Amino acid sequence: MSVPEPSYEELAALAAELMAGLEQANVGLERAQARIVELEAEVAALRARLGRASTNSSRPPSADSLAAKGKRKAVGSQRIRSADRKRGGQPGRKGSGLTPTRDPDRTERVAGLESCTGCGNGLSDADLAGSTWGQVWDVLPVAWEKIHYELPKRRCSCCGRLNTPAPPLGQAGAVVYGPRINAAAILLGSQGNVPVEATARMMEALLGAPVSTGFVARAQQRLADVLDAAGFDEAMKRSLPAEPVLGADESPVNLVANVDAEGKPATGSPYMVTVRTPDERLVWYAAITSRSSANLKDLGIFDRWPGVLVRDDYAGYHQFDAHLGGVQQCCSHLLRHLAGVAELDADNKLWAEQVAKALRDAGKLAAQATTTGQAIHAGKLADARWRYTQGVKVGISFNLSRPWPKGNHPGLVLARRLQDKADQVWLFTNDLRVPWTNNAAEQAIRGPKRHQKISGYWQSTLTLARYCRLRSYLVSARNHGLAAIDAIHTALAGAPWLPTPATT
Repeated sequence: MSVPEPSYEELAALAAELMAGLEQANVGLERAQARIVELEAEVAALRARLGRASTNSSRPPSADSLAAKGKRKAVGSQRIRSADRKRGGQPGRKGSGLTPTRDPDRTERVAGLESCTGCGNGLSDADLAGSTWGQVWDVLPVAWEKIHYELPKRRCSCCGRLNTPAPPLGQAGAVVYGPRINAAAILLGSQGNVPVEATARMMEALLGAPVSTGFVARAQQRLADVLDAAGFDEAMKRSLPAEPVLGADESPVNLVANVDAEGKPATGSPYMVTVRTPDERLVWYAAITSRSSANLKDLGIFDRWPGVLVRDDYAGYHQFDAHLGGVQQCCSHLLRHLAGVAELDADNKLWAEQVAKALRDAGKLAAQATTTGQAIHAGKLADARWRYTQGVKVGISFNLSRPWPKGNHPGLVLARRLQDKADQVWLFTNDLRVPWTNNAAEQAIRGPKRHQKISGYWQSTLTLARYCRLRSYLVSARNHGLAAIDAIHTALAGAPWLPTPATT
């Protein structure tokens, strides 16, 4: 029995049905492909988030995961070293070893050896073959000195008031520790980053001074109060704006109680801010209850200052840009961001590494010009700037339409920033007084970070402010040629070192 052939109408209906099914399948395929692109972008975003560390973002080293810290230690320095450069001190570097003195405090003669160190033969009858020398430098044994002061009383013939003098750095009718014990407690806590309990134990072990933790805390507070009364912070606020170039950085801190000046609970997360000159002559630390634009303005440094500010791109500083003489974006931050983008995929790696190399080459040109006192080589600088510009353009075009779970692709965000703020990135090539990174300010804040790592926290904003004042005083005084011990002694004696504006 023969099967009847389908009619034209039946074939047309079947073809239409198949086309409809194919079209529906294509729509499903397009949706699946779009979803795959979305999921790939989400995976890339999650990988980037998990891979964030201090080497490829603005994340502080203290916040790195254990794996990131281990990788950083394994790699060692993040600097790009020349293939010909050996590790350690470079030729021409001045060492810090001891130099023999021609005026020793005393000279002693050591008895000769009784037997040969080579064959063991006796040397009692051996002829003297000259002599050589050796020096040993050490401190004298620490010993207590307990001074008893007799304080004569005199009665005024006019009013009958009884007048009694006070002993040096002491008070009548009391036994107190002297300036050296106070200085040790202050230095161990502020410069040595030792908690008060450990400071007390170390002072007893090293100095034989059985001080209490309360004394250690009071010693630090006493110096901070002396500096406050002398107007140390106000003097820093007058001296810093007299400088042509400053760097600023900030770091979150751990407080038991984040309170404002009136002792009321403050909103936001507490931060420590440092403002310093590139050469470390002036280093000032300040405590703020949050990293808000208002708190940065209330520092009283940048609101009317016409100098050049070296900083990262935190938005809180943008309010000062209009009246500043210039802004230098921290190129170290940019290099870390470029490293983060380069890790996303091979295509981003090409342009990100090209831009990073251009910035490093420009930094070397500026350093060489500063050392030699000559202008930056114009041709080499133009080449570096061209490579930077072309690389940024590639980064924009490549990532312009690439999906990302939230907002624009990070490669596009960074490339646009490098394009829009190129003048702030390259300012250091126009003014050699300006460093190309904010490493100086970042280094200044490492000490407080280390202190927090060891101690864990500060009790309140007030104790943090006291710590900031002490550290500002000791670091800045040291860099003006005043030893820390002397700086403490003069302050406790009522004559602390105070900075003066460079223009006066």
